[in-house]
Amino acid sequence: MTAAKTRDFGVYVHVPFCAVRCGYCDFNTYAPGELGGATPAGYVEAALREMEIAGASMGDSARPASTVFFGGGTPTLLPADAMVRLLGGIQQVWGLVPGAEVTTEANPDSVTRDSLAMLAAAGFTRVSFGMQSAVPQVLATLERTHNPDNVVRAVQWAHELGLATSLDLIYGTPGESLADWQTSLETAVALNPGHISAYALVIEPGTRMGAQLRRGEIAAVDLDTQADMYEAADAALSAAGYSWYEVSNWSKTADERCRHNIAYWTSEDWWGIGPGAHSYLGPSVGQAAKRWWNVKHPRAYADVLARGELPIGGEEELTPADTALESVMLRIRLAEGLPAADAQAPPATIAKLIAEGLLDGAAAVAGTLRLTLRGRLLADHVVRELT
Repeated sequence: MTAAKTRDFGVYVHVPFCAVRCGYCDFNTYAPGELGGATPAGYVEAALREMEIAGASMGDSARPASTVFFGGGTPTLLPADAMVRLLGGIQQVWGLVPGAEVTTEANPDSVTRDSLAMLAAAGFTRVSFGMQSAVPQVLATLERTHNPDNVVRAVQWAHELGLATSLDLIYGTPGESLADWQTSLETAVALNPGHISAYALVIEPGTRMGAQLRRGEIAAVDLDTQADMYEAADAALSAAGYSWYEVSNWSKTADERCRHNIAYWTSEDWWGIGPGAHSYLGPSVGQAAKRWWNVKHPRAYADVLARGELPIGGEEELTPADTALESVMLRIRLAEGLPAADAQAPPATIAKLIAEGLLDGAAAVAGTLRLTLRGRLLADHVVRELT
């Protein structure tokens, strides 16, 4: 699987283990009773094997990774030495560019100072903590296992060890008030992370929370209230010195943005390691862009790799029109905006979006389509109009 060396290359490592499955979770994760004989130790060996086969399959187009991201699940449920082995596998197969960003997600109750110290010594540079909320009743509704004190300790440890930090927040939980959300924002800002993400809760039909919603046991927060919560987040974070750089992400400085996620939004190349992980290699001479995804269950994933094969569960080739469309969908979400010519939308459509207060008029005149605050709230609508 070849790729153009002119693009940055990243590696995503999907660790599909969780202590419990949260009621809202629709990710490819597995609690202890769902593993069907698969084990974390077996996962590590399989992931290292996938790295070796992946590197060989890339041939001459293999190059050092600019970013690495351990996601999940809860990567830090693995012992720290196992995560160090996985990072070592990436270094051995691809290498890392000088100053590479190496992030792991973590639940606040899944780390100790010693485990974070081991990760920092091995080359991890950044930890993204799943804080979600600072309000115990909201955490209980989300079925999160930590309490707010865990977050304070974990962030303090990370800062003492020189690790960059990010906090992930969720707003719009059933029963959450605007005052609850303000409490979470104030608590997050007080911890002084370099980066904060805020995502609206989406209740998927197949989740436990989705079933509770159908039975009338909980009531979803209405869209107007969610919009108020987003505006409250932007106001509070802006006042604290954070700037938005993507619809759901704010950082104190440009250096503290998540470079790995920016690579997704700007269509760089990445290889996803682990059960259900997705990969993308953009177009190269004579080859179309390609996306593929691994088989989902850890046991099936390990079985395929034991045969010496890549664990691909499905794949697709993308036409130039596909890649152009995806570029518009992703880049319009960035604060830098999108060159107007790339949108391929008629001037009348752009004028309408400006009149509706969704695009910045001055920026559009200068040739860049940039979302306003109202446009961020209605980003999906803007994408539909532009594509």
